[in-house]
Amino acid sequence: MLPFTVEQFLAVFVNYNNAIWPAQILAYLSGGLAFALVFRSSKWSDRTVAGILAAMWAWTGLAYHLTFFTAINRMAYGFAALFVVQAAAFAYAGVYQGRMMFGFNAGPGAWIGIAFVLYAAILYPLLGLAMGHRYFELPMFGVTPCPVTIFTFGMLLLTRQPFPRQLLVIPILWSLVGGSAAMLLGVPQDWLLLVSGAISLVLLIRRDRWLAPA
Repeated sequence: MLPFTVEQFLAVFVNYNNAIWPAQILAYLSGGLAFALVFRSSKWSDRTVAGILAAMWAWTGLAYHLTFFTAINRMAYGFAALFVVQAAAFAYAGVYQGRMMFGFNAGPGAWIGIAFVLYAAILYPLLGLAMGHRYFELPMFGVTPCPVTIFTFGMLLLTRQPFPRQLLVIPILWSLVGGSAAMLLGVPQDWLLLVSGAISLVLLIRRDRWLAPA
C-alpha cells in the first residue's frame, strides 16, 4: 500500500515540472549529447557521457526526490541518498578514473541499448500523453527517476568494455522499486522499467564474457 494517492503523485510532478522549467530542455540537450558522443569513442567523450549520467542522477536525487517527493513520501529521503550515491559512483568511476568506455558494437545489447534510450526520451512521454496525462503531469526525461534509469540502462548497454559492476546495483534496485510502484499508480510507460534491469544485466554479463580473453 502506497502512502499517497495517484492524485498526490501527479500533483508532485506538476509542481516539480513548473518549478524547474526550462531545465527539461537542458536535460534533453544533455541526453542527446551523451548519445551522440557514444559514437566518438574517445577518452574525452567517455568522461563527458559519464559526467552527464552523474549529473542526471544527482539532479534527480536532490531536486526531485529530496525537494519535492518527500512532501508525500518520507522514503524519498532514502531514495535521494541512493541517487546521490549513484551520481558519485558515475563521477568517480567514469569521470575521475575513466573506467567507462562507450561505443557502438553491432550486437543485440547495443541495439537494445539504443531502443532503451529512444524509449526514455521519446516513447515514454508519448505513452503518458496517450494515457491522458497532461504534459506537466509527466515524469520528464533526464530529471525524474524512471526515465533517468531507463536511459542509464540504455547507455550502459552502449559501453564497449566491461565497467565496474557496482554501477548496476542502484539502477537495478530502482527498476524494481519504481517499476512495482508504477503498476499500482497506473503509469504503464514504467512497465518496461520493471524488466529493464534484468534485461540489461543478462546482456552485459553475456557481452563481458564474450570480451573476456580465452
